[in-house]
Amino acid sequence: MWWLQHGNDDVIGYWPASLFKDLADSASLIEWGGEIINNAQGGQHTTTQMGSGHFAEEQAGGASYFKNLQVVDQSNTLVPPGDITSTAQKPNCYNIILAKNDDAGDFFFYGGPGRNPNCP
Repeated sequence: MWWLQHGNDDVIGYWPASLFKDLADSASLIEWGGEIINNAQGGQHTTTQMGSGHFAEEQAGGASYFKNLQVVDQSNTLVPPGDITSTAQKPNCYNIILAKNDDAGDFFFYGGPGRNPNCP
């Protein structure tokens, strides 16, 4: 079974192992983030917000975030994920800022409003 956990106690969701047959031994890629669907109707970008609808630069006061990112290693221990990279396909519509500190571990701020003056 795979699960998403908040803190030490709160399990937010889980997925049965039967859905992950190809991951019986290990994973080669783990992704966190946000996603929207953009049909670009009328040639314009969607107004769908990602996260809170605030850009990553607004940080904890406005932007959405994931903090204390961890993965389970081969000895079934939670460890930091290692090298993290970020991708924002439409940075004028949605963006991301990676960071790391002692309190929050590996984390990132992300989000955006969708269509705006810089993202027509």
